[in-house]
Amino acid sequence: MSEQRKIRVVIAKPGLDGHDRGAKVIARALRDAGMEVIYLGLRQTPDQIVAAALQEDADVIGLSILSGAHMHICPRVMQLLKEKGLEHVLVVIGGIIPDVDLPKLAEMGVKGIFLPGTPMQHIVDFINGHVAPRAEAV
Repeated sequence: MSEQRKIRVVIAKPGLDGHDRGAKVIARALRDAGMEVIYLGLRQTPDQIVAAALQEDADVIGLSILSGAHMHICPRVMQLLKEKGLEHVLVVIGGIIPDVDLPKLAEMGVKGIFLPGTPMQHIVDFINGHVAPRAEAV
């Protein structure tokens, strides 16, 4: 009988934004909900984020973007995921995202967009509802 493995989430702060409190709060909430969280920290490039997702066999990439650079960072992350054969990785972002950008982000493949004030349980439920369980490798 195989056990289900924990959902693996890579959390990153791309770009030059140095405000990481929200990312750390999310990382802790996901960990407390039973997920395995790999927090990459500040000033990550799209290449570093996707490389970590590949190396860590991530199910989810969570990006915390408060700088307004989401329309530059997200397309590159999505392109790299496709190039690496990681289209199955769920990409979610949180931060300051103008309403006008929401449909553009969804169109490029970002599945979850969480604005300030989103309840932690909503994010946990969203991830649990969008990631198919996988058996633990033996």
